Amino acid sequence: MGFHLVRYGLLGHLGRFSAADAVRYPRQSRVVVRSPRGLELGEIVAEPEAAAAAPRLDGQILRRVTVEDDLLQARLDKHRHQAFEACQRLLAEHHVAAALVDVEHLLDGAGLFFYFLGEPPAEAHEITAQLAETYETAVEFRQFADLLTEGCGPGCGTEEVAGQGGCASCTSCAVASACGSKSRG
Repeated sequence: MGFHLVRYGLLGHLGRFSAADAVRYPRQSRVVVRSPRGLELGEIVAEPEAAAAAPRLDGQILRRVTVEDDLLQARLDKHRHQAFEACQRLLAEHHVAAALVDVEHLLDGAGLFFYFLGEPPAEAHEITAQLAETYETAVEFRQFADLLTEGCGPGCGTEEVAGQGGCASCTSCAVASACGSKSRG
């Protein structure tokens, strides 16, 4: 089995991903991936290719996107827009000359990324740190978080794993439990 080419993230990153469940996902399939930044939604850009040599992989495809994943993403998008507006307001209040382009919230809640045009001044870092506390998440500036060495895998968010208290290494199982939703994983 080769790797899938997947587009993921707000800025459309491309990467090579292996499928945790050894499924060959067709082009345009929406999937949940564990990227170098955390859990996020992605889209298959090309069907798997057999590789002569083992390529450097950028992560793993965990499963197809479920209805619950879409609902969680919609809630995160709402918070993303609130974080954008709050950041814009604080930048204006503190007279910080920084051009905020967008905000991205990862699916697992482990990352809130603020994208600025150019290098943001130190004051912008302070403001986004305040916002991170407000939204109870870590802030990253245009660089990727360290590769998750532990985290969700196949079955994360399913009734079987949630019934055992979740995987304890991410928030996805806890989110599914707290919302009362049941993944079809």
